[in-house]
Amino acid sequence: MYAVIETGGKQYRVSEGDVIKVEKLNAEGTVDFDKVLMVSDGTKVDFGYPFLSSAKVTAEVLGDKKAEKVLVFKQRPRKGYRRLRGHRQPYTEVRIKNIEIK
Repeated sequence: MYAVIETGGKQYRVSEGDVIKVEKLNAEGTVDFDKVLMVSDGTKVDFGYPFLSSAKVTAEVLGDKKAEKVLVFKQRPRKGYRRLRGHRQPYTEVRIKNIEIK
């Protein structure tokens, strides 16, 4: 069984037991994803318009972390202008515990 959920402006295809990285959530313990776009149990597929009101995905929060550093370099030719900045995007790691269809 798998589902397609939306969180943080992105869509994720998840199954039970998957560990995924989502945009940073202000949550501890467990979190429920109510924006379920699609659910499939292998034989039957249910789509939402845009979301399924009868489906819910429960996940366990594993912790907040930061992604690898991305370097941003700016330069203006012949002007002596150079800037180097780094950025590490925060994310939350979650483990999918249950996909529920009512």
